[in-house]
Amino acid sequence: MCGIAGWVGSAPPDLLSAMLRQLTHRGPDGEGTRLEPGAALGMTRLAIIDLVTGAQPMANEDASLWIVFNGEIYNYRELRAGLEARGHRFATRSDTEVILHAFEEAGEACVERLRGMFAFALWDSRRRRLFVARDRLGKKPFYYWHRDGLFLFASELKALLCHAAIGRVLDWEAFHHFLAFGYTPAERSILAGVAKLPPGHTAVLEDGRLRVRRYWELPPPPAAGAARPAPEELAHRVRDELREAVRLRLESDVPLGVFLSGGIDSSAVVASMRAATSGRIATFSIGFDAGTPSYDELPYARAVAARFETDHHEEVLAPQVAELVPAVVDHLDEPFADSSAIPTWVVAQATARSVKVALSGIGGDETFAGYPRYAGVGLSELWRRAPRPLRALAARAAAPLTRGAETSRDWPDRARRFLQGAEAPLPERYLGWTRFFGDAALAELATPALAAHLGGDVATRQRAAFARGGFGDPRDGAFRVDLATYLPDDLLVMADRMAMAHSLELRAPFCDHRLVEWSLGLPPAAKMGRLATKTLLRRAFADVLPPAVLAHAKQGFMIPLGRWLRGALAPLADELLAPERVRARGLFAPAAVERLRGEHARGAGAHADRLWTLMVAELWMRRHLDARGAWSLR
Repeated sequence: MCGIAGWVGSAPPDLLSAMLRQLTHRGPDGEGTRLEPGAALGMTRLAIIDLVTGAQPMANEDASLWIVFNGEIYNYRELRAGLEARGHRFATRSDTEVILHAFEEAGEACVERLRGMFAFALWDSRRRRLFVARDRLGKKPFYYWHRDGLFLFASELKALLCHAAIGRVLDWEAFHHFLAFGYTPAERSILAGVAKLPPGHTAVLEDGRLRVRRYWELPPPPAAGAARPAPEELAHRVRDELREAVRLRLESDVPLGVFLSGGIDSSAVVASMRAATSGRIATFSIGFDAGTPSYDELPYARAVAARFETDHHEEVLAPQVAELVPAVVDHLDEPFADSSAIPTWVVAQATARSVKVALSGIGGDETFAGYPRYAGVGLSELWRRAPRPLRALAARAAAPLTRGAETSRDWPDRARRFLQGAEAPLPERYLGWTRFFGDAALAELATPALAAHLGGDVATRQRAAFARGGFGDPRDGAFRVDLATYLPDDLLVMADRMAMAHSLELRAPFCDHRLVEWSLGLPPAAKMGRLATKTLLRRAFADVLPPAVLAHAKQGFMIPLGRWLRGALAPLADELLAPERVRARGLFAPAAVERLRGEHARGAGAHADRLWTLMVAELWMRRHLDARGAWSLR
């Protein structure tokens, strides 16, 4: 695991060291560079595998190929054995060298052999050709800028900004996506001209031209009439598949731990880890103060830790959270409105005090149908069969249900959004449940100057993913929306940045591409009931997990944001969203922002996520756009 950076073209020689200084948190154990006329590669190393001979940049035998690599290849031993049998000779024990030899043998198709998380750049000094790649689900980042004969790349946006030619100009399409969903899309960054290599893609730079190619995507549904295993057989298969994914991710020359929330996903990871090893397992959990019991899952985490005899550690996230916010926003580089970044930061910080690698349950909800909104898709289809006058009456009756509940599930707000969105067709209905600001809300929020920049369909990729659903069941389309967008562009971005901010490598067994592919071959009814979520995964671990954990409804890795915005975070909100500040920016109508703030403060509206989105935007602009004076659209 590391941070990588470099270029092809002409750039100041001291640029590489400046870029690497911005990536030290990703790799504090060492630094390496390779500079030659017209090309440079650099890395900061977090030593996990082959601590002695795994330094980068790494070359092949004749030094014609050089690579910098961020990630882990979990099947590298298997690949190495095959390569050695075919005559390849290795100088190290690292997975990095396996990529080099795989490229020698298979060229660009080498990525199809890799099982793991990765972003790498491979320079062919003879052909003057750069090959770059990113893993299938986007666990590891890759930013780049290409203009006027220069191609710059780095693991994080902040490293690219070391080059003076990269301007601080907003990419309005990415900003629109951020306001709608809380994060920027896969292929664009928040800054115009800076792109991201999308998950499951490679690119080749040769003779100044960049060619981007997709090598993987979510598989299509199986053909109608395909054989379906019996439920008990499926449960055994789930357990076997997850155990194998976990076993592969235990490869490390340094100690490992587990993020244990107390939910079914992370608990299943701990159970699978215990099945693979009798050694020490360190688990790390986050709780909240006594005033927010519905957000606190420590009792369930303790039950799992006791069941599997782990070395258990806990942190309590107190309301002094405002002190953490600037650092969290800064390490994300782009505006990012998922407030779960805060507890992820805290648990990563605590974990990094004890280990350098941690496993996580990220991806379990998308892979095995864990979100309540999946049940909402099926229920809404049934509700649409009710007489239209009854549906209209229910929607009007739901309008007063705007007061946000002080619990992690907030059923009144869920009911209101369900009933009021029921008339929209799919996938609009589902996408509406996932948006922070819908089109109507954005029309009210945006100033005319901002509205002029917000044209176009902000959910093209989501709609395309939904359309590829199968089984005659719209829930499959919903799974695909989240696997194609929310998981890679929100959850995995958050996991990488928050963990690497503390020099911690995070591994996600549920995001193993083979496990994802297998799960998409199952009909939704095999993974969940009509209203019950994650039934298959619960059945698979029913005889090993504590009954209380199995019976516990999904809670989510959330913070009591609504309550904190009325308390501990209120002063920060007052300062960031003051009418004069909002007016000076020229993006949002002060009256619309004040309405959201007032309704939330009075408990007359559940606007925590929307307010947090606006707060993050202001913090990000101060950090990245205000260097030469306050930026404004006015």
